[in-house]
Amino acid sequence: MDPLSALRDFTIRGELDKIVRVNDEFRFGTEYSFPCSAETAYRSKQGNLYNLETLVFYIQNHHRRHTEYMHNSLSLRIPAVTFTDRKPLLDYLTGKVSTSDSIVWNPPKFPDEFRPDPSGFDPDSTKPKATKREEERQRLESQQRKDGLVAKSRLMGAEERGLGLSYGDEMMGFDSKPKMHLKGSKLGEGVPIILVPSAFQTLITIYNVKEFLEDGVFVPTDVKVKQMKGARPECVTVQKKFSRDRDRVVTAYEVRDKPSALKPEDWDRVVAVFVLGKEWQFKDWPFKDHVEIFNKIIGFFMRFEDDSVESAKIVKQWNVKIISISKNKRHQDRAAALEVWDRLEEFVRGRSHS
Repeated sequence: MDPLSALRDFTIRGELDKIVRVNDEFRFGTEYSFPCSAETAYRSKQGNLYNLETLVFYIQNHHRRHTEYMHNSLSLRIPAVTFTDRKPLLDYLTGKVSTSDSIVWNPPKFPDEFRPDPSGFDPDSTKPKATKREEERQRLESQQRKDGLVAKSRLMGAEERGLGLSYGDEMMGFDSKPKMHLKGSKLGEGVPIILVPSAFQTLITIYNVKEFLEDGVFVPTDVKVKQMKGARPECVTVQKKFSRDRDRVVTAYEVRDKPSALKPEDWDRVVAVFVLGKEWQFKDWPFKDHVEIFNKIIGFFMRFEDDSVESAKIVKQWNVKIISISKNKRHQDRAAALEVWDRLEEFVRGRSHS
């Protein structure tokens, strides 16, 4: 069976969870195995054949808004399905239609060696190496970046006019209902924002937040500053790359350390803050008190487990989660990072449905 037919079959059967990536191949349960870079028979309206990695990532994320999907694809360097191809491709993969003009039935042949051995033997030595199509990939990524910029500009334009962005079956349109900023606790449109202190006396900063949240490893800020040779990032994108339940859904977050640079509408996207434990951190924030802040934004306070109780005296009066890590046992950092992710995702789900 070819990759496209296998993916459609597993989608219709509701068994997408059985498609597992192992190194550079996708394994469809114990039935089939294909290289991630294998071309499928589905041709984009731009003329190229989508590879299997692109289609698997799309079908696993088709429920997301196009702007969010594009952002995640760019972050993971996976060529994306274009906006115009999304609906017809989804209709075909889910079985809503039986065929499509975009399908070119002359896909490459995949020998039986690609089928996983039920005994557990991995016949790597018998598999032909996946052909690298760097030129094609670069072209796709270039188009993807272009699509992402167009979608982002439309989203930003809509927000500036106080409008929400919605997607129809064939084209993008604007919701005529005005957005209300800071009137409630519902999550705003766009990539969620996490705020961190700009002061170096806190454990988590703009310099080391990526290693902690993505890799589950705490690297002291001064070490990261030396590695980066003092270059201060304005914004860092982080994603959850590990979990206890092997959840493969990826959500991107923007991390910033300059609240004063946020526009009024940006505050609707702020979902979390790492607190310093000082009152002045919240100066000029658009909230009346700590109760309102930590009702709309989840707070985290990072500390070393052997720090004095006094270090968290003020924080204990606030509705924030205290996360303790060891000064020396770096293998314990992962559990602390997972606790942050678990709390954050639960909070975001609550805001999204409020």
